[in-house]
Amino acid sequence: MRRAALAGAAVTVGLAACGGGGSYATVVDKIKNTGTVVVGTKWDQPSLGLKIGQGEPQGFDADVARYIVHHLTGGDVRITWRESPSSTREALLQNGTVDMIVASYSITESRKPKVTFGGPYAIVPQDTMVRADDTSIRQVNDLRGKRICLAEGSNSYRRIVDPPPDGKLNLPAHLVRAANYSDCVRKLENRQLDAVSTENLLLAGFAEQEPGRFRLLNQPITDEKWAVGLRKGDTATCEAVNAAIARMWHDGTTTRLLRKWFGKTDLVLPSTLPRPEGCP
Repeated sequence: MRRAALAGAAVTVGLAACGGGGSYATVVDKIKNTGTVVVGTKWDQPSLGLKIGQGEPQGFDADVARYIVHHLTGGDVRITWRESPSSTREALLQNGTVDMIVASYSITESRKPKVTFGGPYAIVPQDTMVRADDTSIRQVNDLRGKRICLAEGSNSYRRIVDPPPDGKLNLPAHLVRAANYSDCVRKLENRQLDAVSTENLLLAGFAEQEPGRFRLLNQPITDEKWAVGLRKGDTATCEAVNAAIARMWHDGTTTRLLRKWFGKTDLVLPSTLPRPEGCP
């Protein structure tokens, strides 16, 4: 599943945003005035956002970002890509390093005071991945007392170990810190932890990279709303993003992209346009 583009890190596609030079009230304003945008994605997630060498990041999230940018104002825009790890996403938006983030970015109550979210563009269940040869974990309750990955900047582990409302299962477990989800998967493979739990599309990308090595439990814990992160208060761009997402679903692009990147898995893929969260 390692897919890379031959082009460089900046490419002319369809529209732009606010970070990296100049001062504009909204991302849409920046696009209209400069024809440029800075987009943050993951660079280490197969089938979502994976960057190899000097190529552009490739995957579902990267393609969603290209579509949205292209349809924000209708003109040609030069995209500069920036890596946006989970632990730095809010800071990158707040300090203007990026204009928007499309990086398996779930809408949560704790993030809403810091980020304006456009979308969501997909509702994705949280699942759990274990080593294929680990017969001790067959269902989510088997995670009791196990070593669970805590990826920096991600809240997924809370669904397992915390009680409601922030958590779900309230299971006692040992948390093993990792820099990101690719680090989680390396530690899972090396038997430094027992399970990685996050959205199933993310897990499926890693599982497809090394067929037969990992296994998804196929027991959804929660549904996560993947959305486009914008600087807090950028209502105009949020509304434009929502319109682009609706168009992306209605013209069949979202379904095509999901099948392109995850059609070989046995997952039930998202099939309907999610209700927008609104643009406060």
